[in-house]
Amino acid sequence: MSSDPLEGIAAADAHLGRPVPLPQAALPLVRWTEVRPAGPAGVEIEFNLDDSRAGAPGRLALYVGLDPPPAREWPGDEPPRDVPVGDAPGRWREAELVEAQPSLRPVVELEWHAHGLHLRLTAQGPWPPERLVEIANSVVPG
Repeated sequence: MSSDPLEGIAAADAHLGRPVPLPQAALPLVRWTEVRPAGPAGVEIEFNLDDSRAGAPGRLALYVGLDPPPAREWPGDEPPRDVPVGDAPGRWREAELVEAQPSLRPVVELEWHAHGLHLRLTAQGPWPPERLVEIANSVVPG
C-alpha cells in the first residue's frame, strides 16, 4: 500500500472509479481519518478513534476495492472462521497483539464481498464481535 494519503473521500472515489461505500452505523468519536490508495484498484480509509476513555477501541480501517485486499502478515496463528455479513459469507480472523497498547488489542479482520466490491474491516481494540458485524453490514453504497 502506498503511504501517500489521498486528498479525502472524493479522491478515493476517483481512484476506485466509483463512489466508495462507507459505514452508515455510528462510529465512536473519530480524532482523524487517513485515506490511502491500496493498490491500483482499492482504497483504505483509516479511522483513528478517541481512545482516551478506558476500554475504548483505538482504530478501525475499511478496505474497499475491485480486487481483493493486499495480503499482509498476520500475527496470530488461529485459522480464519466463517461469519455471515448480511447475505454474504465473511472471513474473520483475530490476534491478541500483546505488545500493543490496550486500545489497539486485539486486532480483528473481517473480509467479505458485496456490491461488486471486496471489503475488509480491520478493527483494533476491545470491539464486541456483533458490533463489528453491525458496522460491516452498514457499509453500503451511498
